[in-house]
Amino acid sequence: MEKWLSAEFLKSLMHGRRAIVAALAVVVALGTVTAGVLVSINRPAPPAAAPSSSSQGSEPGITVPPGSLLKADRPTPPLALPGLPAGPVNILVIGSDIRGNAKEATKKAAATGGQVDHRADSLMLMHIPADRKKIYGISIMRDLWVDIPGYGGSKINASLQFGGTALVERTVQDLLRTRINYSVMVDFDNFRAIVDGLGGIEVNVRAPFTSTHDTRHTFTRGINRLNGQNALEFVRERYAFSDGDYQRVRNQQEFIRAVMAKLRTSGVLKDAGKTLAFVTKVAPRLILDNGLDVMKLAGIAYALRGIDPGTASFTTLPTAGTGTSPDGQSIVLPDYNGIAQVADALAKDRLGQLPK
Repeated sequence: MEKWLSAEFLKSLMHGRRAIVAALAVVVALGTVTAGVLVSINRPAPPAAAPSSSSQGSEPGITVPPGSLLKADRPTPPLALPGLPAGPVNILVIGSDIRGNAKEATKKAAATGGQVDHRADSLMLMHIPADRKKIYGISIMRDLWVDIPGYGGSKINASLQFGGTALVERTVQDLLRTRINYSVMVDFDNFRAIVDGLGGIEVNVRAPFTSTHDTRHTFTRGINRLNGQNALEFVRERYAFSDGDYQRVRNQQEFIRAVMAKLRTSGVLKDAGKTLAFVTKVAPRLILDNGLDVMKLAGIAYALRGIDPGTASFTTLPTAGTGTSPDGQSIVLPDYNGIAQVADALAKDRLGQLPK
């Protein structure tokens, strides 16, 4: 068995990243916190090599052996992991569409006071109720027209460019009148690398299609085994569907469920030490915000180990169809009454009582 800090992983920390998403952004926490890991489809991704059984990583000369993230020995001595905060917990998963390294670009922007050229084209709020019996995911359409604090009416995905993850959090909090405890963000290359590191995943494809991106992979109805590149094309696709982004977010929800299932069946969440080792390897590929760190992320993942992924419930924040903004943009219109119902259910920790 590999050491829990493998040579490949150390190498990935020492070398700079090239152009690269949520992302699954809860891949780590809700599977493990599920994979923000959701990604954008607004702009074409950089050319990618055809997927293969070797599951190549995203950096030149660096490979991510299949399943390498799961081959983690328990640290000695094992450490006690922190538990979840009391009450309901909300984690916002953000997928960045940056053409580069999101973490490096964010640091540079913070130092210069500039903006990062990326948008939050994938957004999912993961809700863990106080009773810890189930996990809920609420997808937010990337083109939803909302009020962004300090900027006025705009597509919600622009909040990431205007003010980073902090402004995305504030925008979603204002929209849903709820507190976000933590946020997780992932970009394209790290999304691919995480899925490859898991040894691939098995996703239930309910709407078969051929991707319009990169390798033009064909997804058949039923269970499909996907490597990192396949998974990226699966969660990005919208052009192959008559309802576009609406099917796209449903596919993202299936992806999150698949990652949760993979982590549960792998056994990595059955032991606190193995969970910590796994999260330690994955965390450098994510941007963690709002006080979230490796120990807290591992604690969240471990605390959710007993929840059956099959019981996870996903929905999309209600919309009123599509339209045009005052400045001529194609947008998704908010269903204010429907959003108010979701906000009320979040406030009362009763998402399970919303009508299907």
